Amino acid sequence: MGDKRGTSWDVELAGIREAAPKERADAARNRAKILDVAARLFARHGVADVSMDQIASEAGVGKGTLFRRFGDKAGLASALLGAREEDLQGAILSGPPPLGPGAPAGERLIAFVTAYAHFLEANLDLVRLSETANPGARYRTGAYRFWRLHVRILLAEARPDLDADFFAHALLAPLAADLRHATGEELSAKRFADGIARLARSLSGPQL
Repeated sequence: MGDKRGTSWDVELAGIREAAPKERADAARNRAKILDVAARLFARHGVADVSMDQIASEAGVGKGTLFRRFGDKAGLASALLGAREEDLQGAILSGPPPLGPGAPAGERLIAFVTAYAHFLEANLDLVRLSETANPGARYRTGAYRFWRLHVRILLAEARPDLDADFFAHALLAPLAADLRHATGEELSAKRFADGIARLARSLSGPQL
C-alpha cells in the first residue's frame, strides 16, 4: 500500500526547510560569488587545506566581510550545503517514489537512507565540518531536524510498535559524517550504503 501521509505532516516537514533570508540584489550576487569561489577551492584543494583568507582573496572581498556573512569556515560549509540539501529535501517532498510520496513507508525509508548515504559520500568534508564545528552542532541544524522528522514519520507508519522518536535518532546515528570519515578506509561507499539500507530494512520490516 502506498504512503498516505497526511498533508499536515508534509507541511510540518516543509516548515523545517530553512528559507534563505531576503537580501539586496548586489548582496545576493556577492554571496553567490563567494560560495562559487569556496566550492571551487574546496573541490581543488580539499576543505581542510583552504583558508578563509584564500577564499576572501580569490573572491575579491575583505576577510571581515567574509566573517560577517558566514561567521567562520563551518558557517561557509553550511551555506554551501544548503542548496544541495534543498535538492534532496525537494525530492523527498515532491519527487517520484520511492524517495518521494507514493511508495510504502518502508520503501521510502530505505530509499532515503540510501540517497543520504550517497549525498554524504559526495559532500563528506563539508558535512563533517558543519556537524563538528562545536559540540552538538549536528543536531541543531535545520537539515538534521528535517531528516529526523522524515524518518520518524516513516517509522511510525511502517512500525507502529516501535518508539519512532528513539529509532529515528538511532537510524541517523550511523550517517554522522565523523563516523563515515573514521570508517572510510574500512568500508567502501557501496558497503556503507548497502549496510545502512539493510539496517533501515530491518527496522521497517514486519512487526516482531
